[in-house]
Amino acid sequence: MRGARADVTADADATAPAGDEQHPLALAVRQALARVVDPEIRRPITELDMVPRVSAQGDRVDIDLRLTIVGCPAATAIERDVRAAASTVSGVGEVRVDVGVMDAATRDALITRLRGDRPSGHPFTADSLTRVIAVTSGKGGVGKSTLTANLAVALAAQGLRVGLVDADVFGFSIPGLLGIADAKPTQVGGLIMPPRAHGVAVISIGMFVDARTAVSWRGPMLHRTVQQFLTDVHFGDLDVLLLDMPPGTGDVAISAGQLLPHAEVLVVTTPQRAAADVAERSGLVARQTGQTVIGVVENMAGLAQPDGSVLELFGSGGGAETAARLEVPLLAQVPLSIALREGGDAGEPIVLRPGDAAGDAITRLAAELARRGRGLAGRKLGLSPR
Repeated sequence: MRGARADVTADADATAPAGDEQHPLALAVRQALARVVDPEIRRPITELDMVPRVSAQGDRVDIDLRLTIVGCPAATAIERDVRAAASTVSGVGEVRVDVGVMDAATRDALITRLRGDRPSGHPFTADSLTRVIAVTSGKGGVGKSTLTANLAVALAAQGLRVGLVDADVFGFSIPGLLGIADAKPTQVGGLIMPPRAHGVAVISIGMFVDARTAVSWRGPMLHRTVQQFLTDVHFGDLDVLLLDMPPGTGDVAISAGQLLPHAEVLVVTTPQRAAADVAERSGLVARQTGQTVIGVVENMAGLAQPDGSVLELFGSGGGAETAARLEVPLLAQVPLSIALREGGDAGEPIVLRPGDAAGDAITRLAAELARRGRGLAGRKLGLSPR
């Protein structure tokens, strides 16, 4: 978290006599606080050592709440949830919350615990249970980012834990598409806590620079950025990590291949047959790094007319042609949709409003990807013979 309130709440009475931590009411309240989840770390606050002391005297309960850092943007929400949880316990008459900040040793221990057994490197290795899907395109302007943002939200709506890395460093647009253009990540020690939107944990270079800034970096900086997003951002336990890749076959595509050689790749193209040549190349460069192309999505597949006919503004057959060349299935054809475009401008993913043809196509794509899951090939199962 980026900061935390270091002051004590107004109702905390420093002169009141100390309560009993073993009082049945105190024990019941601590148990209730296990239901309070830190909105950024996504774990119960009792597991994060944020509640060092709960005591009771009579029907009054005193709670010591220690946030991770000074100026925590979630401080108000956490304190509110703590009060609400404590108040649900039968017999509680008064709740007093003393809000402070963790000491350095406790915070360092927390960071170590969150990092787990990986002192360095990213957690999304071939042995990870997280499925990594990179969404690519041969060229820009095919709606790849809009598709990726909506796909992430659709997967989350199906109950999956989803993370999204906006790896399109030069043309970052994911925060705006998800309605969090002004969101900033929070730092706890060396860990970055990603903002969340519609159930998706999101990180983008757009959260670190001014929206009108033109990012002009060479290969080494691009590689370092992608590496840091994978290593220092605490996504927690994910079922799926999506990467919105920049168009083409440049530095970021190569870096992603080096860092995530086991990733699956979804190629986005348009119906124009001439687009198949360009789209094929993004799939080929992925294969050169060891990644697996799992399918093609044809975006802007036609505009439905009032009489039921379809106006093929961008031609037809490009998706099928690309899929045939790459010898993978055409997983979805997403039609042109005014609502899809309006949802992107407003930061309201269209998949949240069933009934639009484009949104429904993306939702079906999400269901298909979720159904397929990730195989066990190449993963260590943690089993050893006796």
